[in-house]
Amino acid sequence: MNRRIAVVTGSRSEYGLLRWLMRDIAAHDALDLYVLVTGAHLSPEHGLTVREIEEDGFTIHRRIDTLLSSDSAQGIGKSMGLGVIGFAGAFAELRPDVLVVLGDRYEIFAAVAAAAVANIPVAHLHGGEVTLGAYDEGLRHAMTKLSHLHFVATAEYRARVVQLGEDPQHVYLVGGLGVDAIRRTTLLTKTEVETQLGIALREPTLMVAFHPVTLEEEAGERELIELLAALDSCPDAQCIITMPNADTGGRSMATRIHAFAATRPHVLVVPSLEQRLYFSTLALATALVGNSSSGLLEAPSFGKPTVNVGDRQHGRQKAESVIDCRPTRAAIGAAIRRACAPEFQHRCASVRNPYGDGGASQRVTDVLAGVSLLGLLKKRFHSTGVDTVSSPIRGRQRGEDGATGPINAHGGD
Repeated sequence: MNRRIAVVTGSRSEYGLLRWLMRDIAAHDALDLYVLVTGAHLSPEHGLTVREIEEDGFTIHRRIDTLLSSDSAQGIGKSMGLGVIGFAGAFAELRPDVLVVLGDRYEIFAAVAAAAVANIPVAHLHGGEVTLGAYDEGLRHAMTKLSHLHFVATAEYRARVVQLGEDPQHVYLVGGLGVDAIRRTTLLTKTEVETQLGIALREPTLMVAFHPVTLEEEAGERELIELLAALDSCPDAQCIITMPNADTGGRSMATRIHAFAATRPHVLVVPSLEQRLYFSTLALATALVGNSSSGLLEAPSFGKPTVNVGDRQHGRQKAESVIDCRPTRAAIGAAIRRACAPEFQHRCASVRNPYGDGGASQRVTDVLAGVSLLGLLKKRFHSTGVDTVSSPIRGRQRGEDGATGPINAHGGD
């Protein structure tokens, strides 16, 4: 009998990272893929991006609707509760052997909490990372402690997961899934991008993605005001703004963004961009501006500068193409001008992405198919010290008998 792998996705950005992993799981002879969709995917307000999953050919086994008509702290808390209820029912019906989740969002935490009491092993992707400006930080580390298999993007993040007491033998250094997605996506031409966006691209073009700063809700609103003022100081720049996440305070930020764009013909606002169009537009853009993780995880692979505003991503590993700046209009404006300068553009063209060179999806799939699940639920706290190995990301290792196997917990050593 094939191993049943349930993958949960709740947002456009997270699905962009999971898409190729889902395809690899579905194509594997020893695995069966079950897709559970939740969160903003099911919301017309956020683009009803569940349609992208269907258009990609995936069968959606369960839809767990959690979003309420509220983005207050109370509304988010109630959404988490609805998520636990919905996932508990889905797990009882589908009975997966392993649950695969990514990142740090509250709807994903609800799935992990339900899996914990259902005795379902959890495989967690992109753990060990740090984002000090959001409550996602605590949710990510909590999910690490509730998980049993860990797939991390860098050696630093691997060391942090081990520091949290996880078994080093079950912490796999695989690289970033975003890099993998970029390597496996055929980009659209400039003409195709312009046709789909309905605009003619020009220099400079700024992609803008700004999300709520959930640990400082009022600060996030102020930072957005400063960001929009900074964009006004660059009137020659064409701006393509994607909508904020479904987080606390996201609705008021969306209203402000729409009001800003309404009187500025050089500003285009889109609810979301499907991954191929997003990557293709980013490849043609001059820079990415805002506080999205895409600026750190994906933009460097395109050789594009990132203007990283404020503390939302503070703590993540960054490429040399990332310009950190304070959330003031003067600092943001200066950072945008630096990012658009020819010398900085030239420097970014050859920058190295710290999240690897691709191949993460296949590495994760190999482990999911081959790892023993016996005794996995009975976790011990490992306190023998932190393994700070910094060996490079590797794919499949070859043994003395010529057989190949998945990358091990020590990066292939």
